[in-house]
Amino acid sequence: MAKAKILYECQHCGFTTPKWMGKCTNCGAWDSFVELNKEQQDYIKKTKSTSIAKPKAQSIAEIQEDHVTRFSSLDPELDNVLGGGIVPGSLTLIGGSPGVGKSTLLLKVASNISSDGKNVLYVTGEESAGQIKLRANRLNANQKNLYLLSEIRLEQITTELEHRKYDFLIIDSIQTIYSENISSAPGSVTQVRQITFELMRIAKEKELATFIIGHITKEGSIAGPRVLEHMVDTVLYFEGDSSQELRILRGFKNRFGPTSEIGVFEMRNEGLFSTTDIASRFFNRDSNQAGSALTVVMEGSRPIILEVQALVSESHTPNSKRQATGFDNNRLNMLLALLERKLKIPLSGYDVFINITGGIKITETSADLAVLAAIISSFRDRAISKETIFIGEVSLVGDVREVHGLDIRLKEAQMQKIKKAIIAKKPLEKTKMKTFVVEEVTQLLEWY
Repeated sequence: MAKAKILYECQHCGFTTPKWMGKCTNCGAWDSFVELNKEQQDYIKKTKSTSIAKPKAQSIAEIQEDHVTRFSSLDPELDNVLGGGIVPGSLTLIGGSPGVGKSTLLLKVASNISSDGKNVLYVTGEESAGQIKLRANRLNANQKNLYLLSEIRLEQITTELEHRKYDFLIIDSIQTIYSENISSAPGSVTQVRQITFELMRIAKEKELATFIIGHITKEGSIAGPRVLEHMVDTVLYFEGDSSQELRILRGFKNRFGPTSEIGVFEMRNEGLFSTTDIASRFFNRDSNQAGSALTVVMEGSRPIILEVQALVSESHTPNSKRQATGFDNNRLNMLLALLERKLKIPLSGYDVFINITGGIKITETSADLAVLAAIISSFRDRAISKETIFIGEVSLVGDVREVHGLDIRLKEAQMQKIKKAIIAKKPLEKTKMKTFVVEEVTQLLEWY
């Protein structure tokens, strides 16, 4: 009798090997291989098999462009992140830390869509229908066309989709759903891959817009195989602390629109709501305090005024601390070295802490000048007026360079009654604000 072949699969990336390994050679994960039974091996062989067919390639010049249609979620911030609305037949994955508001947001969106006459199916695998009903009462989301299904079997979900015509589908969450045709635990690589493929096929065939909620790992990425993010059309991440009111929805992949836009939501007792005025949510204009400076960053096409806070205190240990929240720590170290070299400020014996208010993570270099201003302000214990903003990128040689979208940033600052701007170059458009040009960081000391 022939010996049965043994096959192992990585639970992080889906890589298969006939020999168990402690570290996956494909993704680098440790202790992630599990042995597959015969049914699972047969499924993998089936999915990897290819058939020889007649070539059907066409010249790209002969292919007609697809015209994407959208319908509104009746939530302006979500529509903004998605590029203008929900695309029928699209598959969207939304992730975030526990308690950040993923289920709350999608239940509210489901209520909005169903109130517009569309049939919505909310599939919950983590909570009972009664628990969802309690949340719906709090959100005022009781709509006739909103249907709840407490089920974790994929076959039962597909049966329900055949029973009634739906326009919108929510899966909460993908890690709890399993297929009876695969004898592996829910959340495994094989299960997630098969279920996502089936949901994608159903979404395309029925023109059914589908949202999938995914758990995240402690590193902040979607739990399960990376193929999950590759298969879906859109990937959204919820950012923010569950103890704070403001939450940020950011797009990381979108086949139907830009990925640079963000949505800002406010958590209330009645649920998540799109913020109508976010301009004053990220900075405090009431008092001038040392170690605080304002800047304007661009999140997609939206300018946002942020407050950069710095704390410089004398260090009592041989190794001074440098810590940043919402700002790149490596860039902070570079700016501190530049201050010591160009401005002769002795920061080697001081601990330096940087914080960006509101939970925003700055990914561009336009806040360099504001970070330097806040550090100098805290070191000298001199407050900076909240009617002044700092916009500029600082290079390693000490030059202050202009950033893109300067006129849009200044226009937003002027709307918030900012009277003075420290920038690298004169704006193209006329403004009522007083603008002061600094070409080197040594000129920054003139404003203290």
